[in-house]
Amino acid sequence: MRKFFRVVLWILGIFFGLILIGFIYLAIVAIERPPQVADKSSLDLKRSEPEKGLYTLNNSWFRQSKSGLYELYVEGKPFERGVINGKLTAELVQRQEDHFNDQINKMIPSNFYRHFLKYFIGWFNRNLAENVPQEYKEEVYGVSNAASDKYDYVGSNYQRMLNYHAAHDIGHALQSMALVGCTSFGTWGNPEDSNMIIGRNFDFFVGDKFAEDKIVAFVKPSEGYKFMTITWGGFIGAVSGMNEKGLTVTINAAKTSVPSGSATPVSLVAREILQYSKNISEALAIAKKRKMFVSESFLVGSAEDNKAIIIEKTPEQLDVYDPNKKFIVCSNHFQSGQLGPSKDNQEQVQESASPYRYERVMELIDTSGTNTIDKTIRLLRDKGGLHNSDIGLGNEKSINQLLAHHSVVFEPKKRLVWISTSPWQLGEYIAYDLNKVFQLAGMKKNQEINEQGLTVPADSFLVSEEYRKYSRFRVFKQRLIDKGDVDTDSLVASNPEYYHTYVLAGDYMFRKRQYPAALAFYKTALTKVIATKKEEDHIKNQIQKCNEEIR
Repeated sequence: MRKFFRVVLWILGIFFGLILIGFIYLAIVAIERPPQVADKSSLDLKRSEPEKGLYTLNNSWFRQSKSGLYELYVEGKPFERGVINGKLTAELVQRQEDHFNDQINKMIPSNFYRHFLKYFIGWFNRNLAENVPQEYKEEVYGVSNAASDKYDYVGSNYQRMLNYHAAHDIGHALQSMALVGCTSFGTWGNPEDSNMIIGRNFDFFVGDKFAEDKIVAFVKPSEGYKFMTITWGGFIGAVSGMNEKGLTVTINAAKTSVPSGSATPVSLVAREILQYSKNISEALAIAKKRKMFVSESFLVGSAEDNKAIIIEKTPEQLDVYDPNKKFIVCSNHFQSGQLGPSKDNQEQVQESASPYRYERVMELIDTSGTNTIDKTIRLLRDKGGLHNSDIGLGNEKSINQLLAHHSVVFEPKKRLVWISTSPWQLGEYIAYDLNKVFQLAGMKKNQEINEQGLTVPADSFLVSEEYRKYSRFRVFKQRLIDKGDVDTDSLVASNPEYYHTYVLAGDYMFRKRQYPAALAFYKTALTKVIATKKEEDHIKNQIQKCNEEIR
């Protein structure tokens, strides 16, 4: 018997020893050291406030517009512009990290699992720095000096800021969706026309607070082209942007398999395209040379080429979709000859909301190429279903899902961009002229820099009873997420055509073990337009459970 216990203790010792070795290994590979920077003198710079609300540092500046959008102009070498960016926007860098971590804490309440996630992400991103250009590592390092020290238990400031640039990719990979259901499209006429227009909704949702502090960043790098992006504190990547040559880039997630490790974050590939491409062929060359670990569509519009194409890229393959027409539409599935028929993409087409949204854009788009800014914005604000049907507010099958981080419209040949203001794409669209903004280096007076005569008014939906009802629906939904109580009649009345309203009511009654009432709600949900097969399967599984409980 003693021999048996000795063997058991020996096995347990080996087991726990291996676990300890594993944690030591994870701790080592999870550490990402910052790049070597020869000149760190910019760390001694201090921002000034020549007028209330205007912050300046050398030629760079930062302010908040009356529209609510923050505006940033930054220039210099990589580390220097990162440091200046961080010093000018320090409050937003820290607030954005607070919002991000608050959301993580809601999603993962356990301290143990959050710490395990820290090491998992460290292991997953163990090769991240090897796939990020030196220039961007230095810029991230510069920004990271503005981050708060209170998250040191997660990792160093630099490590956290670098990992945040891969958060989109990791969430995308682990969930087979990217918390994103974006829609983009472009129209153009003949080469002599100047009305090429690109529109996009960036439906990226990490909680309401994450979208509160949008930054319109205008960047003059020491190398490459000047460009603008819509971004947030601490983030130097690009999800929507245009450069001084009239080249635009927007990204849309596609279905991807779970990868074994990180590569170049999608947002940094898009940033490189913006910074170093003046036409489609140069954009394609950059996309080809970068390895990614998720699947993504890059809609690239080019004033020089007078057209837009979609670069479709997976971890293993790349193809280009060129419709050879005067319009293009992109949602969250591939369309090219090589990647369109792939197994993952066909599952996406069959099971997601992407093809439905695509068809809705096709119903509304002007395929002749004679588009206007107002028509584009009306399309981006559209809340209906196919054939103008009512599919409920907030449906993922809608072009306007009422959760967009931002919506943007580009007119590349004129270097004009319109950006939505809160809430979502319902507020005013504020216009900027890139040519004028890039002449404002060294701003000394706090002044509005947008083209006020080009502002597109807020959506009248904001003052409707329908909007007030939807606002109540969101309150009810959050209350249920927080395990609170609701009146199901009031919940249903707040958004009666939305399938998820009845799923929420059904799940609530199921939790209370009121199975006949839950069953009725689930059956009603099946009569509505359901966004994804996964959600339809959930409803059917719940109906089966209810029937079993009732029997």
